[in-house]
Amino acid sequence: MSDTMPSPRPEPGQPAPDFALPRDGGEEVRLSKHLGAPVVLYFYPRDDTSGCTREAQGFTELGSDFELLGARVFGVSKDTVAKHEKFRDKYGLRVTLLSDAESDVCERYGVWVEKKMYGKTFMGIARSTFLIDAQGRIARVWPRVKVEGHAAEVLDAVRAL
Repeated sequence: MSDTMPSPRPEPGQPAPDFALPRDGGEEVRLSKHLGAPVVLYFYPRDDTSGCTREAQGFTELGSDFELLGARVFGVSKDTVAKHEKFRDKYGLRVTLLSDAESDVCERYGVWVEKKMYGKTFMGIARSTFLIDAQGRIARVWPRVKVEGHAAEVLDAVRAL
């Protein structure tokens, strides 16, 4: 993929792009193996930063509610599996963290974008969440996530499926 032309973001009703990524703990997660149940796929910029930590904590706090609905929650960043494990252990996170070190999945979901901060332009992950239904289709997209209350809003959307 090109650094200058980001991939389009999949929209509600479209099939969710399949992927296989390594997770904390060393196993691999393949999206297509989770058909038959809802999947929450949230993309975040970096482990152990304030917003990303609060987001992961929010999904962790509501983890049993997601489980009762049969939904799986996966957090995706470019951080390594080892970094994910340190992040998970430091904060007692119970969210499955996936490593997209090559940003392939980020590109296919349209979240690998040009960002600007302090006058510098760089490529990074736009904090975004995708709710994927049991048939593997995008049910809902949150393209510019505000962390506070986000996990609860996603849980409400899972309940509405």
